[in-house]
Amino acid sequence: MSYTLNRLITDADFEQVDARTRQALADNGFGVLTEIDVKATMKKKLDKDMSPYRILGACNPTMAYEAIGMEPRAGAMLPCNVILRQVEGGVEVSAIDPVASMSAIDNDALKTVAAEVRDLLAKAVEAV
Repeated sequence: MSYTLNRLITDADFEQVDARTRQALADNGFGVLTEIDVKATMKKKLDKDMSPYRILGACNPTMAYEAIGMEPRAGAMLPCNVILRQVEGGVEVSAIDPVASMSAIDNDALKTVAAEVRDLLAKAVEAV
């Protein structure tokens, strides 16, 4: 089972893909709660250079509330991370597959919510 939903964007630069990703997430009910510039962090902490790489912590508040209500510890798996990374030929957008990440929790109702979130994330990734 793949653990991410992926798409390669070849018609835009990194910052354009970032803006398009944020818009696609918003259009599908997600807000960006956190942002980590991995490239800048590795340079600062390790003095290592790497290609652009950003982690966006996306949250659909309605779905998160529902999941936490079913399983209070499910919050350890939130928010849904979406990464942007510069690769050969473009910028790859990858979102966590919530079905894969929540599969460790034995709760069928939560798996149904995870599937709904996966569908929304898949639409967002496709819309970038």
